[in-house]
Amino acid sequence: MKSTFLPRSALPRSAGAISLLVVASALSACNSSKMIGDLNPSETLTQGYVIDQQAIDLVPVGSSREQVLLALGTPSTKATFDNEAFYYISQTRKRYVAFDKPRLVDQKVLAVYFGEDGRVSQIANYGLKDGKVFD
Repeated sequence: MKSTFLPRSALPRSAGAISLLVVASALSACNSSKMIGDLNPSETLTQGYVIDQQAIDLVPVGSSREQVLLALGTPSTKATFDNEAFYYISQTRKRYVAFDKPRLVDQKVLAVYFGEDGRVSQIANYGLKDGKVFD
């Protein structure tokens, strides 16, 4: 009875060829232009409420608090000094190199002011140019 196994001298050669094929196919699956060409250490971080113009259009002057909450969601903060106001705040920070402290590049505050009747009296968009950055 003949054995169907490879001779001992042919085994290392075929194992080496198989491992070479496996490594070559794994490397061909990678897109080397993405790995090297997109090397960009900067990172942009957005935090808070991202303003959606279509959602703002659903809340015209005269809308109720419930309509504002349904269209825009829960505000970042509220003010109840004279008349109530909802503030939706977002910040964009940029980190230019890895492990660098992110720097503030943009800040937006959407303010929804209510009148004494509980309806929207004014909507205002404030940006970084409208305020002063402080810690």
